[in-house]
Amino acid sequence: MCAHILATAAWPYANGPRHIGHVSGFGVPSDVFARYMRMAGNEVLLVSGSDEHGTAIQVKAEAEGLTPQQTADKYHEVIVHDLQGLGLSYDLYTRTTTRNHEAVTQEVFRTLYENGYVIKQTQLGALSPSTGRTLADRYVEGTCPICGFTAARGDQCDNCGNQLDPTDLINPHSRIDGEVPQFVETTHFFLDLPALAEQLMAWLDSRHDWRPNVLNFSYNFAKELKPRAITRDLDWGIPIPVEGWEHEDMKRIYVWFDAVIGYLSASIEWAARTGDPDAWKAWWQDPDARSYYFMGKDNIVFHSVIWPSMLLGINGKGSRGGRPSEWLGTLDLPTEVVSSEFLTMKGSKVDTSHGVVIYVGDFLREFGPDALRYYIAVAGPENRDTDFTWDEFVRRNNNELANEWGNLVNRSVSMAFKNNGAIPPAHELTQADEDLLAASRRAFQTVGELLEQCKFRAAITEAMRVAALANQYLSGQEPWKLKGDPQRRDTVLNTALQVVCDTNTLLTPFLPHSAQKVFEMLGGQGVWAAQPQIRQVSEGEGEEATSYPVLMGDYAHEQAVWRSRQVVPGTPLSKPVPLFGKLDEKLGETGPQWAPIG
Repeated sequence: MCAHILATAAWPYANGPRHIGHVSGFGVPSDVFARYMRMAGNEVLLVSGSDEHGTAIQVKAEAEGLTPQQTADKYHEVIVHDLQGLGLSYDLYTRTTTRNHEAVTQEVFRTLYENGYVIKQTQLGALSPSTGRTLADRYVEGTCPICGFTAARGDQCDNCGNQLDPTDLINPHSRIDGEVPQFVETTHFFLDLPALAEQLMAWLDSRHDWRPNVLNFSYNFAKELKPRAITRDLDWGIPIPVEGWEHEDMKRIYVWFDAVIGYLSASIEWAARTGDPDAWKAWWQDPDARSYYFMGKDNIVFHSVIWPSMLLGINGKGSRGGRPSEWLGTLDLPTEVVSSEFLTMKGSKVDTSHGVVIYVGDFLREFGPDALRYYIAVAGPENRDTDFTWDEFVRRNNNELANEWGNLVNRSVSMAFKNNGAIPPAHELTQADEDLLAASRRAFQTVGELLEQCKFRAAITEAMRVAALANQYLSGQEPWKLKGDPQRRDTVLNTALQVVCDTNTLLTPFLPHSAQKVFEMLGGQGVWAAQPQIRQVSEGEGEEATSYPVLMGDYAHEQAVWRSRQVVPGTPLSKPVPLFGKLDEKLGETGPQWAPIG
């Protein structure tokens, strides 16, 4: 049955190019899921964008001698090209410095305020002694007072999952320059999480099928909820829509608050840009719609506790009641929060702030998108921290992509092209033929169910198992020795090409670029797996008009469907070209020049 599926991916900071740790958590998993759901016949909306407010952007701007807006513009464009190159099929990848996003964020803030879930409090705020600028909670690090983890942040401890304030940390210091922060009193607006706690816990208790790490982090965080600041002392961000605060030069909405609202604002922008301003409501206001939020584990509680709490408050479902916004209406809470663990390199989190990084752009230029997509799916940090090594990457590429899948495609199409020039007909089937075809057909249900459950590693492993069975079949049937029995040879090649076609469909969500090539080798014409397009869009009028690049795409007209398609005898074949080149094994020992093993 067709369903409305909202898929969202965490918004990356526009303060630098994306590294492979970013896309292993938010990027590739969300795209694999969205592509499968489209192929299965669902109405999918995949949205995200660049997170452009907050201290991170200001720090980068100062370092490069730019304004925050110039910095956001620069890196938003870099990120758009990175994600387009990786083939992430966004219906809209946008940004948070749009007028649309500001309007939606202020409407959410105003509704929470009017419903009584935003309160004013005084707290101790962290300042940089040298610049006088507010240090965001995430830019203060120290030792967790609860579990002793030495790299806890000022908002939470990634080790034990507990909520923290910068003042809770032992030996706090700035992640930017190592300074000991100065703590001063300041007045801010807070999201009153305790007023939403009962309803939140009841909702969390109903989340039975979430990944264990997500539930554990969520419950740890939700045990002792306290009001959480949603404004900050800085001049780069969205103005506060409360009388007397709108024109405060050094008070803005906190970046984490406006970032999670981006899923909603991006959906609203997408609807406007596609000519039906109300289209977003099918994914946000229908109780039967399903929504999946993809991210790394450091973002779990923002999506499993704080964002659901905000939605409850917007809907008027907390202890103080209230009513929904006339504009936004009653909004759906997440169906599932799909979190990956960290991708590490040499045992450290792949993170620019720690100097351990492999940039997506560099990777794509040398190895192409599907090699990275495959590695993330089959060996990425789905359920535990995973150490990226060049040795493992080379082994996976050569033994699995090139030798197993690429070789199956090449020898099947090559033999049929050489002997027939087209897909040959099948004659009388043997038990070996029947068994292979049955295994191939069964895989659609098995792999599909695993993808529905966001078990990507198990899903791609099962798809590759079908490829291995087909290779074993060809080795056993030896069609190259059947010149004297052309009917049997044609039957074997027809069977092999049918399984190649099936396996290509099974692998399409993971490897859309090579899937298009295989589709064409088998005589297909047109778009099998659609790719995102970079489009220049604008908002505003006259001198205030601004333009910026976004990712969008025409996915409705792609031909990829989640079922076995019968190959048609007589369809002309194209001469095969290698899908995946083998890498020099020395690369596993040295790494590439731009990311050497040191």
